[in-house]
Amino acid sequence: MQLGVMVAIQEDVTWEGWLRVVEHAERLGFESVWTSDHLWTVFPGAARESLAMWPALTAAALLTSRVRIGQLVSPTTYRHPVELAQNAVALDHLSGGRYILGIGAGWQEREHQAFGFQLPPPSLRVERLRESLQIVRALWRGGPVHHKGRFFSLDGAVLRPTPLRGEGVPILIGGGGERRTLRVVAEFADEWNPGFVDPESYRRKNSILEEFCRELGRDPASIRRTLMMTSVIGRSQAELREKALRFAHWRGEDRDRPDPERILEELRRRWWLVGTPREIVSQIRGWAALGIQRIMLHLFDLDDVDGLELMAREVLPAVSRS
Repeated sequence: MQLGVMVAIQEDVTWEGWLRVVEHAERLGFESVWTSDHLWTVFPGAARESLAMWPALTAAALLTSRVRIGQLVSPTTYRHPVELAQNAVALDHLSGGRYILGIGAGWQEREHQAFGFQLPPPSLRVERLRESLQIVRALWRGGPVHHKGRFFSLDGAVLRPTPLRGEGVPILIGGGGERRTLRVVAEFADEWNPGFVDPESYRRKNSILEEFCRELGRDPASIRRTLMMTSVIGRSQAELREKALRFAHWRGEDRDRPDPERILEELRRRWWLVGTPREIVSQIRGWAALGIQRIMLHLFDLDDVDGLELMAREVLPAVSRS
């Protein structure tokens, strides 16, 4: 099991905070660092300060020498495949082959409406995702690309340079739609991140993915399974309660004196990582037993350096051996 660190950079994240987390992740031995790709907050209410994804990943690539970097995930509803292909190659070169392109079909209706992007029905979103992936892969091969599809048209497009790796930049696809998205995962993904799932729904989706792989003649084991999970770690129940209140503040839900025990119980019901280091090790090993190979730890409190160090010191070594 590998552990990465993920930051939702649209939720009042400063450049200083982002770069500090990147440096800590590199220093503490985490396997990867991830950003989100949103134009504004995913929560209702006033807009928050937000970082732009491509510069954030560029800074991470230049600031580090070991960790992998990527986004969870760029929606093809407002990211053009040429933009994705070109920036992916640039980050591939800047990072020395450590970049992973995270891509998905898009989901947040309020965001799309506010910024003037269409959010088609799910079936069309997945068609657009598939066509985008076809174009990205074609552009990475280096030759002229002639493409006339439902959503995009290219007439002799050439992108140079090509990726450092002959097979192209690794592609992570986010999403768990069982009728359409998982078939696209089987076709194109090097990694799969199904979103927020419980063990039972993960088993079901994974079984469907394996069936699609068999239909396409692909080894299911060639796709890495990953999860992004919010984590609340503490040495004691008192420390966990304190961090639960910070989580409520981060979500903008602390106006009515929230009950920290209720918050912690809610997070546990969602199968997020909550507890002491020993409890979190047990939870992660449970996911590892289901075939999860990397967990991206969603760090909502960028000032909680102590929690990140606690995770690195007492959890990371234990789960790396599992």
